[in-house]
Amino acid sequence: MCCVFGGGSIQFARVFGIRIGVDPSWFFVLFLIIWSLSGYYGEPELFPEGSTAFVLATVSALLFFLSVLLHELGHAFEARRSGIGITGIDLWMFGGVAKMERDSKSAGEEFRVAVAGPLVTLAIAAACWAVGAVMGGAADSWDALRFTVSTDNEALAVIGYLGSVNVLLLLFNLIPGFPLDGGRIARAIAWKVTGSRTRATRFAGTLGRGFAFLMIGAGVLLAMTGALVSGIWLGIIGVFLNQAARGAIAQTELTDRIEGLSVADVMDSEPVAIPAELELDRAYDEYFLRYGWPWFPVVEADGRLVGLVTEHSVSALPEAVRPGRTVASVMASDTIGGDSSLRVDASEPLEALLGREGLIRLGALMAVDGDGRLRGIVTADRVRRALQTPATP
Repeated sequence: MCCVFGGGSIQFARVFGIRIGVDPSWFFVLFLIIWSLSGYYGEPELFPEGSTAFVLATVSALLFFLSVLLHELGHAFEARRSGIGITGIDLWMFGGVAKMERDSKSAGEEFRVAVAGPLVTLAIAAACWAVGAVMGGAADSWDALRFTVSTDNEALAVIGYLGSVNVLLLLFNLIPGFPLDGGRIARAIAWKVTGSRTRATRFAGTLGRGFAFLMIGAGVLLAMTGALVSGIWLGIIGVFLNQAARGAIAQTELTDRIEGLSVADVMDSEPVAIPAELELDRAYDEYFLRYGWPWFPVVEADGRLVGLVTEHSVSALPEAVRPGRTVASVMASDTIGGDSSLRVDASEPLEALLGREGLIRLGALMAVDGDGRLRGIVTADRVRRALQTPATP
């Protein structure tokens, strides 16, 4: 699913430059899925002659999360095509989340990004049915998708599981409640009809909260009728969806306050930057000792931003070697850990900074013009003050 959840994660791969991480909660759910599927694959009536149930369960669980990852990559690739930066994809206990640097700028852009993930999931489900039909015939493939296969064909059973779970994933994500994909599609439609992203987000967020309460109620009913685990699980999902929908509505109220503001309106337009060719001894004395700041942007002679230098990277070198080294030799390029850029276009709307990885990690972003020249610095504190300023009636 595509949600707004997910915190710190462990990176395990990069796909076309996109960081792929897993939240610690993912391992817990992976264990639960493997445990559950081991019982299914271990049924004697399914595989009368016995099978390696644990191996099949593990393969099925990993394929499921691979399909979730492909779903999120569908969102990510369409977002990139629309000019929206992707800071990474995280897998966690409720699926996956593609973290985008900004919100959509139009209803059409919102619709295309939202629908891309479900289309990938639909393609996976269709491919599973087609592969199953080739392996065991259309009837057996259909039975496998419904978990009613009565054959010792282990590969067909795995394909059937993968197809069926993607159908369920597709149906769940198309629930028209924000922040699920169906809710984002509903927001895009409402945005197109009303012409207001704010009103559309409130509408989709209210739908999301409504469906969340239905899930919580259904979870309580299931738990009371004996399906305790399923009821608790559905209730927990409902609680998280409600929190996410409520958060989306609250964020809309914040973005209303800064509508019409750009990065240039809140940045410090007189930034202090260190020339890339300045020797380290002078940089340390004239900048770090003088201002007492832990870092400075680094610029070329023409003002183009090329990186950032920290006090630690300079003081770590012996004083004797500093006169022969330039700032460029120890600076970091204008990315943080390769994940997100330190720069932002000064003409971008201030809303585009909300959630930016660089602003969160460093506490500031470098505002540049169209040629990459440093024009200012926008700090998290300046953004915070802009958000706290009451909107103009």
